[in-house]
Formats: sequence, C-alpha cells, structure tokens
Amino acid sequence: MERVGNAPRAKVKNLADYTPPTFFIDTVDLDFDLRDGETIVTAALKGRRNPDARPASDILELDGQDLRLVSLSLNGAAVGEDRYGISGDRLTLSGVPDAFSLEVVTAIVPEKNTALEGLYMSEGMYCTQCEAEGFRRITYFPDRPDVMAIYTTRLEADAARFPVLLSNGNLIETGEAGEGRHFAVWNDPFPKPSYLFAAVAGDLACVSDSYQTASGRDVALRVYVEHGNEHLCAHTMDSLKRSMRWDEEVFGLEYDLDLFMIVAVSHFNMGAMENKGLNIFNSKFVLADPETATDADYERLEGIVAHEYFHNWTGNRVTCRDWFQLSLKEGLTVFRDQEFTSDTHSRGVKRVADARLLRAAQFPEDSGPTAHPIRPESYTEINNFYTVTIYEKGAEVIRMIYNLLGAKAFRQGMDLYFKRHDGQAVRCEDFVVAMEDASSVDLGQFRLWYSQSGTPELEVSLSHDAAAKTATLKVGQTVPPTPGQPVKKPMLIPLSMALLDSAGKEMPLQLRGENVEEVLVSRVLPVTEQEQEFVFENFETAPVPSLLRGFSAPVKLRSNLGGDGERFLFQHDSDPFARWDAGQSYLTRMLLDAAVDGRETVLEAAFHDAVAGILRDPSIEPAFAAELLTLPGESVLAESMRPADPDAIHRVRRAARKEIGLMHAEVFKALYERLAEAYAPDDMSTEAMGSRALKALALGYLVAGGEGDALALGARQASNAVTMTDSMAALLALNGTDCPERTAALADFHDRWENTPLVLDKWFTLRATSSLPDTLSEVEALLEHPKFDLGTPNRVRALIGAFASGNPVRFHAPDGAGYSFLADQIIKLDGLNPQIAARLVAPLTRWKKYDQTRQRMMRECLERIVRQPGLSPDVTELVTKGLG
Repeated sequence: MERVGNAPRAKVKNLADYTPPTFFIDTVDLDFDLRDGETIVTAALKGRRNPDARPASDILELDGQDLRLVSLSLNGAAVGEDRYGISGDRLTLSGVPDAFSLEVVTAIVPEKNTALEGLYMSEGMYCTQCEAEGFRRITYFPDRPDVMAIYTTRLEADAARFPVLLSNGNLIETGEAGEGRHFAVWNDPFPKPSYLFAAVAGDLACVSDSYQTASGRDVALRVYVEHGNEHLCAHTMDSLKRSMRWDEEVFGLEYDLDLFMIVAVSHFNMGAMENKGLNIFNSKFVLADPETATDADYERLEGIVAHEYFHNWTGNRVTCRDWFQLSLKEGLTVFRDQEFTSDTHSRGVKRVADARLLRAAQFPEDSGPTAHPIRPESYTEINNFYTVTIYEKGAEVIRMIYNLLGAKAFRQGMDLYFKRHDGQAVRCEDFVVAMEDASSVDLGQFRLWYSQSGTPELEVSLSHDAAAKTATLKVGQTVPPTPGQPVKKPMLIPLSMALLDSAGKEMPLQLRGENVEEVLVSRVLPVTEQEQEFVFENFETAPVPSLLRGFSAPVKLRSNLGGDGERFLFQHDSDPFARWDAGQSYLTRMLLDAAVDGRETVLEAAFHDAVAGILRDPSIEPAFAAELLTLPGESVLAESMRPADPDAIHRVRRAARKEIGLMHAEVFKALYERLAEAYAPDDMSTEAMGSRALKALALGYLVAGGEGDALALGARQASNAVTMTDSMAALLALNGTDCPERTAALADFHDRWENTPLVLDKWFTLRATSSLPDTLSEVEALLEHPKFDLGTPNRVRALIGAFASGNPVRFHAPDGAGYSFLADQIIKLDGLNPQIAARLVAPLTRWKKYDQTRQRMMRECLERIVRQPGLSPDVTELVTKGLG
C-alpha cells in the first residue's frame, strides 16, 4: 500500500470500477452464542453464481475485520487451507460451485469493540451497527449492499443478564438452552443487504402500543429502553404512529411486518439506524419529556423517528446498489422527513431551518477540500461520506425534482419507482428515470446535480425600461471549481420568483418568450445557461424582485437590490424564506461592513424600524418572528468574508445584539412577560413551541443589551424553570457574560443533572461554546471531569465537537491553541473510534478561509495528525484532502 506520512493509504474505490458480485447469497442463518470474553458466530449461507458476473469465476470473496476464523465448510465438508486464504480484511475461497452451502464459524470480542461497528457492548447490552461496513466485523461475508438475502437469526445468552433478545423481522421461536441460558429465533421475510442486519441482547424495559394500517392490519409497536426510562418514550411512540399514518396518506406506503421495534442505545456513532423492523437509536433521539428535553429536542426526535421509519421503503425495500448511491436513500428520505415536519408544523419555518443548516454546514463543505457531489465518483472510507452534502443537499435535489414535476407527477414517479425496483439494489439514475418516465419531463441537464460538486452561484440584476414598460431580469450562473472538478457545466436551476409592487403585493406576470404559460403558472424561471434574460412586460414602474422563493434551489444568490431593497423584502415579502433571506443578506452586509471598518455602531436606524415593525405585527407567527430576528451565525458570516476574521466577526455580532437589546428593551420586556404565561409548560403544540422560541429570543436580547435587571431576569428563569426549554434559554442567554449569575446557574444545572447523561451533555456543550476568553482552559479541564468519557460519542460531540464547530472565536484564537487542542483529541480518538475522530477533522481542513498565520498553524496541526503511526483510513483520507 502507498503511504501518507506514517499512515498507510487505503485503496481508493471508484464508481467507474463497479462490478456485479460473482455470487449472490439467498439465505443467511446466523447463530450467536453470546458469552463473556468471546462470542461465537455461526453463519450458514446458501448462495449461487451470478450469471451476469464478468468475468466468470469460481472464487468467492468474503469481507472480514477483527475476526478469528474457527472453521469453514463448503457443502458439508471442511475446507482445507489450500482452498482458502486470508489477506488483510479479505477471505478468498476457490472452487465454489454454481450453487453452494457455506458455513463460517468466527469468534469475536464485542466487549473490546470500541469502534462501535459490528457487534459491541453498550452499558452492558449487546447491540449492532452494520451500516456501512460493520457486518464484516461479525462474520466473513460479501459485505456489499447489492448482495441481498433473507436472514434467520438465533440469539443465545444468559437469561438473567440478557432477558431481551431481538433481531430483524418476526419472532418465530423462543426457549430454554440450559445452564440458565435461553434463545430466540427471528426471521425477516424480506431480502436485505448485510448493512441492515441488527441484533440486540440486554435487560431492557419495553413500552408497547399498536397501530392499524390503512388496509386493516394490526402492527405491534415496541420501544425498548433502560429500566426507569419508560416515562420518556411517549413522544417517540406518538411520532412513530403519526409517521406511519403520514406515509400511508401522502405516498400510499404501508408498513409490511407485524412488528416494529425501536431500541435506545447510549453508545452510538450515528443518530439512528433503519435496520429492517428493528431500528436502533442513539438514546438522545428516543428519550424526552418537557423536564429533560427542549422543544428543539422534541422536533429533532420527531424528525429522526420519521426519517428512520420512512427508510422502510426508501432504503430498505429499495436499497443502494453500491455506496456511491448513498444519497439515493438518504437524500430521498431526508426530503420525506422534511415534508412530514412541514405538514406537521410550519412549512415556512421549516424551510428557513433547512436553509440555515445548509448554509452553516453544507455550503462550507461544498467550498472546501472535501467537496463532493451527492453521488461521489470515488472514496477511500465510506464512513466519511455520511455528510450534509449526501443528506441535506441530496434532499434539496429531490425537492427540485418535486417542484419541476409538480406534486401529482412526483407521486406517480414514486409509485413507478417502487413498482419497478421493490426488492432491488439500484442507482440514483434509476430514480431519475422513473421520474422522467412518469412525467414525460426530460431531466437530462438536471442530472448534473448528481455529478457536479460545489454550490452554484447566481448573479441576478433587475432593470426597468419605463418607455418600453418592461422589467428585465438578467441571471448569470457559475459553479465554482472544486477538487477534481476545475471546470463545470451550467446547471438547471429552478429560480422561483415574484415581482412586487411598492406595497409588497405580487404583480401579474407577462413573460416574453417560449413556454411562457408553464413558467407563469409555476412562477419558476428555468435557469439553464451561464447568462440569461427574462423580460416581463407591462410594468410602468420598477418592481422589486422576490427571488429564490421557498428556497427553490441550494444556491448562493447575489442581486443588485442593495440595502434598501433587502430591507423592503425583509419588511414586506409574503414568502417566508425570501423574507428571511432578505433580512439575512441585509444583516450580513451591515455586519461585515462594520467588521472591515471597525465601526462601533453596527446597524442602520432603518433596520431598527424594521425590527420594531416585526415585533408589533401580530400576524407573524412567533416561531417565524424568532427566525426573522436571529442574526446570521459567526460561521455563516465567515463564509462571506475573505479572509475571515473570527475576532472582528464576533465583535460586530456581539455589538449588534447589544444594539438590538438596548433599542427594543421595553418591547422585549413586554413580549417576554406576555409569552411567559401564554402556554402550559407541557404544551407541545406548534403554537406553544413558537411562543417559547420568541420568548427565548427576547430574553437573549435583553441580556445582550445589558440594561436594568436583565441578568437577574435570566438568573431567575434559570432557577425557576420547570422545563428544559426555559432552563436552556436562560443558560444560553447568560453563557456569554462573565457574571456571578452565569456561574451560579451553570453550577446548579450541573448538580441537578449530573446523573442524567443526555442532560449533562447540554452542560458540557454550554461550557464548550461560551465566548468567554478562558473557555479553552475550561474545556481542557473538563476532559478530566469524572463524567467525561472519550469512549462515549455523545459526550465527545458535546464537548470537543461543540468547541471546534460551535465556538469560532475561541477555536480560532490567534495563538493557535484551539487548533492544537483539536489535533490532540483527534489523535487520541483515532485509536479508539476512528469514525468519531474523523468527524472532528473538518474545522481544521478549512484553513484557506483564514489569514496566513492561522493557515500555517492549521496546516501544521493537519501535518502532525497525518504523521501519526497507524492512523486510520477514516482520518487519513480527510486529513490528506485537507492538506491538498
């Protein structure tokens, strides 16, 4: 193997090199003998030659990692060592006939599996995580998604310690196994790839319910949690049942087994996993009540439950042919969970939240050294491609198809997709073809969204010709160069728009040119060229363009509106996203101008007039008002500043918050008092959550303003809070101020919740994201906290990840201490859990955005990491790209 520094370079996998499997596996019978020290796994496989495989071969290749092979037999006869070989993570067996039975017996040690892939232990419970390539840590197997089999699983364990034994599908047998042990046998009747295999053995409590499908079938629903957490499952169960109903009503998709299970696991690399019939969740996305979870936690939990359930069809029944097609299931399913949330709550607020996430996380990824299209052409370690590009940008690509085709044709395309491919492992292209065939719409140019990386940029200008009574929109598009793609082709970009009069009302459109009627009905301009003009007739006065309505495409938009036009839309636009977006552009302009000029006064007086108008307007839903009045984050501002100056950005954003808090203090006080008693603490309606969000914003601005009794008000709320939403709102408001109130509130919070892991994670994050100057020293000290565990992914994300990604001003400290700290933690974690280590690398790879001194220090940290002996492929790939 080639080497990078001291780390071996794993082989690069290319989409162009894909070849079908030589053999298929039709059935898998697994037997787990779960015992302390060593677990024996017996896998009985029935397979057959793939007639389409080229070239034909009698060699069967099986993947395996950290396994001890006990025995191997083919068609009932032991296989001699001359017929098989093990090299690295691959077992090859020769002389395999067209149809065969293979028994593989392996030994594994789940207790020592700190990578949390395959079978491992979490808080005394056996559990699995097999996506993407974890099954090879259980037994030798062709661990690839295009090998789909029917699984029967037998689990045997000590009955007292592990009374609950679970796997995919339906329970078909249980019994005693002697010596205080028992067993359970599960059968999944639907063929699935190995990444969807799951097993759990533990002492768990079960919360049960049921659901009747549209066709009248009864489905048993079970949520398994640690004893004592049963009361925290109500929202999960309710979210599951609403997801099942929504999928039936919107997409006609009904659940297909008689049992659906969710298991909460405390040690988990991901958020949740859609294993067929047995979803395994990070416990933070299962356990919730108003005392321990914020409103945001409730919404996130609801969305993840929906996402994993929706995978039953978009991911399980139809799965990926290979891992290059990951967005086939993830982008489509994120789109589906976004639609579920939009239908359940506020569509406008949801689109703003989606755009906020894309701009904060995906746009930087798209402009950095790890940029990749939603269908990558190559990868070294597939775990590194579980990214916001694959998921969230992938969802926006699906949404553009939805908007281009319309709801009816999109549903017809979905129906055709399932009819053609149910039970198959397919490609992104197969989905697009189904959409084309169902709608007769040519998506040829649109396919570039799958293969081109980078965020397209639109430059839009409006000119008005009073004599000709025309308004002309000139649109230019560019797709910036990204690693491996220096030159890009023009994309098909659906630009949703309206032209507004001086009162903010949409004006009738008369467009000159072809396909006018179709464009006018949808109000979507098809941007297909590098430069285009759209001429609208019968405009005696110049209109104001409202662009990218509904966030119709994941692009960066610049226009010639200027501050006055942006402020006008911020005050009057009827489209929630376009209104919010105009406000963000207006604020970004003012904040960055002040950062460059070093001004003390940051915001224009006219902006404060707009804020006052929003605060006085009862027609604006509270959740949306909170979004309108939230400043762009420091990381988002850094994306628009070259080079980015974290200190200046922090200064002007802090100054702006103080200005707003002082200027509107009386209104914020009245708003806070009115909203404090508006809804019961346990009211989880959309309206109640929106009101609490606006109340939290008011408190934050009052504390930022620093006038009067604001600190005392925050301290009082922190002390008296009966819900986690109110508690966290108070702590967040106080967290950037060095004052006794903050110190006391954080100490009280810690003492109250130190034995509740998911809540204590919030305390670690508060400490890590404070903008106070000594935060890094506090974070370093917290590594020695008795409740900090480097082997617990949630705790690592709560402290180390939160500091690196959520505290730009302290992470980018001029002395480079933040960079060195992160590099140290990545090196420590790599030998323990490479996936988690790799997910911490990204902040260091964005060195090109900063000044030369910071660039040098960040690169030095990357170079130090890559020189570590035995560095994992996960970290090596990202660091190497980051240095490129």
